[in-house]
Amino acid sequence: MTRLSVNINKIATLRNSRGGNTPSVLEAAINCQKFGAQGITIHPRPDERHIRRQDVLDIRPIITTEFNIEGYPSEDFIEMVIAVKAHQVTLVPDSHDQLTSDHGWDTIKHMDFLKEVIARFKAEGIRTSIFVDPDLSAIEGAKETGTDRIELYTEPFAQLYPIDPIRAVAPFKEAAILAHKLGLGINAGHDLSLKNLRFFHDHVPFLDEVSIGHALIADALYMGLRSTIQDYLSCLQ
Repeated sequence: MTRLSVNINKIATLRNSRGGNTPSVLEAAINCQKFGAQGITIHPRPDERHIRRQDVLDIRPIITTEFNIEGYPSEDFIEMVIAVKAHQVTLVPDSHDQLTSDHGWDTIKHMDFLKEVIARFKAEGIRTSIFVDPDLSAIEGAKETGTDRIELYTEPFAQLYPIDPIRAVAPFKEAAILAHKLGLGINAGHDLSLKNLRFFHDHVPFLDEVSIGHALIADALYMGLRSTIQDYLSCLQ
């Protein structure tokens, strides 16, 4: 079964809009695990507009599943991930003020940088994943960096899915087949939802994990967190 990691950034965004600690990201992490999620994902950004550094420190002791930290590998980010011993780190090529991730790494152009960063994490026993587009040359480059996994950036799939689902999923299927052949694990994320997740899962082989935040938290506003997580899990069976 493909694992579901819940990104709780949006819980932090709501909390920060009012100040205080409501809703609690710590309680959200505890409940997501209790309701069946097999991982918790966070993406702290330099301006702390949602997840704060203190959240990272507070959340780590209560993780009983998998703790995945996403972010651009600046020196302070690297040191933080190593300090809390995250189970997985997902490297994204975001600028410091980017609203949300919108592209994968050029693994050829940034090969030396990625090799150096990944080696540091692997020396600490932290599994590495790098955010990539469903581009075969980028995946071949990812293999050369030494990463354990890739995370397929799925917004292009989500945008095309309502129009032509088969064409939307085709490059992701091809990318997953190549990644598996190269010995890479395969994660996926960005704009996956209850509308498209089952189709994606049924057509993309060798999928280890999906990381879902925005759509899942939005659904939970109407359906409740427990029911929402169960519905997402059902798409992955």
